[in-house]
Amino acid sequence: MTRIGLLSDTHGYFDERIAHHLRGCDEIWHAGDFGDARVVDELLGLAPHFRGVYGNIDGTDVRRTQPLVQDFEVEGLRVLITHIGGYPGHYAPAARPLLDATRPGLFVTGHSHILRVMPDPRRQLLHLNPGAAGRHGFHLVRTLLRFTIEAGKVIDLQAVELGKRAG
Repeated sequence: MTRIGLLSDTHGYFDERIAHHLRGCDEIWHAGDFGDARVVDELLGLAPHFRGVYGNIDGTDVRRTQPLVQDFEVEGLRVLITHIGGYPGHYAPAARPLLDATRPGLFVTGHSHILRVMPDPRRQLLHLNPGAAGRHGFHLVRTLLRFTIEAGKVIDLQAVELGKRAG
């Protein structure tokens, strides 16, 4: 059983609310647009394991340490993370061949600033986008996701509201 904290689109912003909701997680995943390598450093200290991907706004300071794509397995579940991936029925062109090649059971993206939890029965996967935890963008509420992976399944999924984007 592995407890995951998932966030994206921090855009250089990190506060105690984010840290509070991620404490106690076994792994923290960030689906891109850190905005600053300091956010990576903050997240590294919160859980035993950290995985991230760089996003379209991330500079070389983040790209040096974070790949474009993460493909790994946790508790028997194959996971694919990339920043710009779309969602079921509207996958980004670059994501389609990745999905075909890896056949993940969980596909994680960021970029849209819209929290989404969507099954894709055609590809037999669950798609997660945690929304945006930062203050830049059009979203009104900052969000992240917490969940557990056990025996190849996502369970105990929680959407966490961190507060208003600009307050």
